[in-house]
Amino acid sequence: MTYVWPTLQATDARSLIRFLVDAFGFVENVVHGEGDRVDHAQLDWPLGGGIMLGSGSPTWQLPPGTFGAYVVTDDVDKLHERAAAAGAEIVKAPADTDYGSRDFTARDPEGNLWSFGTYRGEPPK
Repeated sequence: MTYVWPTLQATDARSLIRFLVDAFGFVENVVHGEGDRVDHAQLDWPLGGGIMLGSGSPTWQLPPGTFGAYVVTDDVDKLHERAAAAGAEIVKAPADTDYGSRDFTARDPEGNLWSFGTYRGEPPK
């Protein structure tokens, strides 16, 4: 079960949802709202967890395009190819790090930064 859900707002939430599904492989779980407005959306990540996003709310003030996340993936190169083919702006090409990860960074159409890599973090203490 996931207890931390990164959350972002979008100028065009429905378009961003389509991009995140097509370019990065998130899975649309639920989208609430009518017309162009998205009151709440949950996109699941295939390896666990996910994100929540929407069109904005008076009680949750994050300007669109100010989000950044690191997401674990098993196949960095394949995901990089998918993201580039879908039009993601590649900020940093796939590369190996000195701490044993392989990763790349991309920007979505709203300006958010997404880093994808094989590093799964250190085990809890």
